[in-house]
Amino acid sequence: MALPKVIIQLYPMFPSEGEEGRKASRGMGNNSDTYQWIVHEWTEIVKACEEMGVWGMATIEHHLHSEGYEIGPNPGILNAHWASQTSKINVGALGYVMATRDPVRVAEETAIIDHLSKGRFFCGVARGYQKRWTNIIGQFSDTPATTIHGNDDDKRNREIFEERVEMLLKCWTEESVRLEGKHYQAPYPIETGVEGYPAWKIARDAGVIGEVDKNGSVQRISVVPKPYQKPRPPVFVGVNKSPEGIRFCAKNDLIPTYFMTTEGMTEFIDLYVEEAAKHGRHLVRGQKQNMVRWPHITKTPQDYDRKLLEYDLDIYKNLYGPFFPYWPQGGKSDSEHIQDIKNSGFFIGGTVEESIQQWRATYEQVPAEYITLIFHWAQQPKEDLLEEIELFMTKVLPELEIPDYAAAAE
Repeated sequence: MALPKVIIQLYPMFPSEGEEGRKASRGMGNNSDTYQWIVHEWTEIVKACEEMGVWGMATIEHHLHSEGYEIGPNPGILNAHWASQTSKINVGALGYVMATRDPVRVAEETAIIDHLSKGRFFCGVARGYQKRWTNIIGQFSDTPATTIHGNDDDKRNREIFEERVEMLLKCWTEESVRLEGKHYQAPYPIETGVEGYPAWKIARDAGVIGEVDKNGSVQRISVVPKPYQKPRPPVFVGVNKSPEGIRFCAKNDLIPTYFMTTEGMTEFIDLYVEEAAKHGRHLVRGQKQNMVRWPHITKTPQDYDRKLLEYDLDIYKNLYGPFFPYWPQGGKSDSEHIQDIKNSGFFIGGTVEESIQQWRATYEQVPAEYITLIFHWAQQPKEDLLEEIELFMTKVLPELEIPDYAAAAE
């Protein structure tokens, strides 16, 4: 038997005295002094997590939150820096919002990070859900305003996302490619190739065979460097209420990352195993799957309520609630909202004993090879955060045994 691999995902939040404090300091995301201490304290947390035996450290890609939520515009820069400061922990992002990204640029950037980390990089990809910035960065208006599954915006967003993720995989693993998608083509224009390239003769004779034709036009592209890991880094995909997403992951050997309740995961983890078998990969239940939870481990049950109030209520009520209407949002008072958070199915908390009991009950239903723990840091102070992570690693994690998937594969 083995233990799940733990990923710590920090949502970089500028701290405030709740919603009213955020309003009083409106535009706090512009405060460079605050970001200065956050970004360097972040590295201290990464190093501490490495010493605790945490498998991976992750960040996000979110843009333009002037109110101070989730200031995470460039995960690759952070991953590269963390790799330079550590030697064991894996680094990555959950993840690159591919519907707004050039797949060639992502392939290049992540391959370099994979080399800098000597194979300690994992790549996460996501579809995006916030029109406030995806329309601007991606220059299209098809990101779902909410997570309504199956509407026209949702379908087109999925189409763009899946096209670009498959292109990313090809750029990593194939010597040269022609990317002939509905929404993206390379070389461009795809009908003629890149005509008139002045150095076409050396590219034809010294580059990959077929890149340049006899007329000197670029007909294929070779995305370099290739990753350090062979054939590529592991890829995690954020999924939410979408069987299509599970099938896409199974087809392409990607790791579904469940932003879902335990009940919602129950069906999907079995669907993933079934679909993977159709593509020749025979997995054990929970293998190559990643569960996401927001935890708090506290000294008393009352302290759990306090942490939810101070660290989570603001973002739950004002950011999660508007985007994810299926999360409970019936409360009006703070205490009612705290109960909504507890009822959401995404948060696990309480004393060590209570946390162990809840995690055991969860794993009896939905085992997973990976656990991603999300914290609203730096709204939650560093020392408090590290204390909780240490308690999880030393007290809770040893209670969650899973099959040794690596041994079973050999």
